Amino acid sequence: MNELTVFFLAFLAIGTGLQLWLTRRHRAYVAEHQKAVPEAFAEKIPLDAHQKAATYTLTKTGFGQKMLMIELVVLLLWTLGGLLNVLDEAWRSLGWSPLWTGVVVLISFDLLSKLIDLPAEVYGTFRIEAKFGFNRTTPTVFMTDLVKDIVLSLAIGIPFAALVLWLMASAGQFWWLYVWAVSMAFLLLMLWAFPIFIAPLFNKFKPLENEELKQRIEALLQRNGFASQGIFVMDGSKRSGHGNAYFTGLGNSKRVVFYDTLLEGLNTDEIEAVLAHEIGHFKHKHLRKRMIVMAISSLAGLALLGWLMQQQWFYTGLGINTPSTYMALLLFALVLPVFTFFLAPVMAWFSRKHEFEADNFASEQGSALALIQALVKLYRENASTLTPDPLYSAFFHSHPPASVRIAHLSEKI
Repeated sequence: MNELTVFFLAFLAIGTGLQLWLTRRHRAYVAEHQKAVPEAFAEKIPLDAHQKAATYTLTKTGFGQKMLMIELVVLLLWTLGGLLNVLDEAWRSLGWSPLWTGVVVLISFDLLSKLIDLPAEVYGTFRIEAKFGFNRTTPTVFMTDLVKDIVLSLAIGIPFAALVLWLMASAGQFWWLYVWAVSMAFLLLMLWAFPIFIAPLFNKFKPLENEELKQRIEALLQRNGFASQGIFVMDGSKRSGHGNAYFTGLGNSKRVVFYDTLLEGLNTDEIEAVLAHEIGHFKHKHLRKRMIVMAISSLAGLALLGWLMQQQWFYTGLGINTPSTYMALLLFALVLPVFTFFLAPVMAWFSRKHEFEADNFASEQGSALALIQALVKLYRENASTLTPDPLYSAFFHSHPPASVRIAHLSEKI
């Protein structure tokens, strides 16, 4: 057992133990506060809705605890348990070139991972989400989505994996610079292509028909210099009762998308307030800032991988007998989250900071009260807990807790 094995197991044990402890804290906190609606929401959310949200949270986090342990076992089996070695040797035995052996190893690993995750996805959709009245996905739609996802993964993943592995093998010592540049270009391409080619494969999008709402939204967009290719309504109700709204696309493919479930639950003022919040992210350049952080961190990660893949102990310490570029890439992607989990509070803090900035912008553009009313309705309709454990929330929640967020907005009225 080399030093990397020891560090890997230590970080894995500490990280898993911390996640289990935080989840137990969260479940206990939610259960303790489920008997009464928090004072700030007492006149807005009935007790039965608050208790439903608590039960929903307890059910999901309880299932998450079990899945965490299963994921731990699966990760150990892939690495120190030798399953990656078995997969690698099986494809090597065919005598293909290193490039195409690498491609099929990466693709087959991805497909096997999807297969392993499938029972949990089925249970979450057809048991947990259905139990609380959120699931609207039929088995036919679920299987159709799965097939489309696999076909899309193969169509995009095979050429991209081949290009990356070719660069790793032939671009010299600083291959990671070329791979980084290609990856960033690929990301931008996907951001542009998603609303035009990918999203329509799974959902139907139709132009917003409510003329009054459309005019108000267009005025809001124009006032803030946001050029969009249209305002669309997505048939989110085909799969779920949860509501949402988002901006998508890049350049001339940008568009505003509302779930039909969101439009059903909010009035015109509230919808405009939600959209103003989203525009706040645009005006504060949050997407650009996140992409810069992603670009810097991915460049650093690839540079680290460029060094690690030359070290024999990197492979042997994680259960691999035969070094290769593709196995280095796969190992790095598998174990990196084990070591970076402890950065979660920092990333969550930045995300919550962006949410506060977007809320401030929405308050300046329109009505803080309308945004509060919209958020309260969304908390109720989506069964979002009003009482998360503060420490758990600091690790895992990208948005501020409901009470903190509403208190912040109330100061703007």
